[in-house]
Amino acid sequence: MIFTQKLQQAWATSNSMLTVGLDPDPQRFPAELQGRSDAIFEFCRAIIDVTAPYACAIKPQIAYFSAQRAEDQLEALCLHILEHYPDLPIVLDAKRGDIGSTAEQYAREAFERYQADAVTVNPYMGFDTLEPYLSWKSKGVIILCRTSNQGGSDLQFIESADGTPLYLHVASLAAEKWNTSGQCALVVGATFPEEIAKVRARVGDMPLLIPGIGAQGGDIPATVKAGCNSQGTGMMINSSRAILYASGGDNWREAAAQAARATRDAINAAR
Repeated sequence: MIFTQKLQQAWATSNSMLTVGLDPDPQRFPAELQGRSDAIFEFCRAIIDVTAPYACAIKPQIAYFSAQRAEDQLEALCLHILEHYPDLPIVLDAKRGDIGSTAEQYAREAFERYQADAVTVNPYMGFDTLEPYLSWKSKGVIILCRTSNQGGSDLQFIESADGTPLYLHVASLAAEKWNTSGQCALVVGATFPEEIAKVRARVGDMPLLIPGIGAQGGDIPATVKAGCNSQGTGMMINSSRAILYASGGDNWREAAAQAARATRDAINAAR
């Protein structure tokens, strides 16, 4: 089963477009995990277990693991998802972008080492840097398009001769030239709902990974209105810190589950 099929199945079976992001910060872990060598694994495993019923995907951010020398714990978490939640897509948030021979190694890292279903990539070095990921026909390639940070406008709003901003040019390339195997998706931030709508109009029913709700303040109703596809789905709406750190007390598991359920319900209410 290719990534987009797995994602469509997850949307249907979970009745959710919530993606739970794993951005583990040991300084924010509850007291019971402080000082443990396996704290990152145990924290994220618990988050996965309590939020999986409300999610359509899990998105580990690789920098939070590699900065703590915890890549082995990330591997173990991906295996945990594969064993216990095999229908839940794993999106490795790595934002890789490099020349072809290096990109081949990054693709192996994502798809062999971590067994991810999809990986985020940066397209700004051109198609040959994306091609090694696209050669994995069953895997998702999620391309940065209109990112949620304010500084994204520095480059993404540069206009071509016909007045088309760069982010829409990327969207058109992804939909019309790069998506030959139906495995592409785009990253579009919830902080810019008007741009979400413009991207959706360009790419049809292509999946969108949408960060920016929760801690970044993106508006859920505006995001859903702008980003739903023709089937009323089409989005992986990511929330990380607002779920992970919903409570720093002994009830952190219950609080994370409640935050995930409430976010899923808010998304569904806006459909």
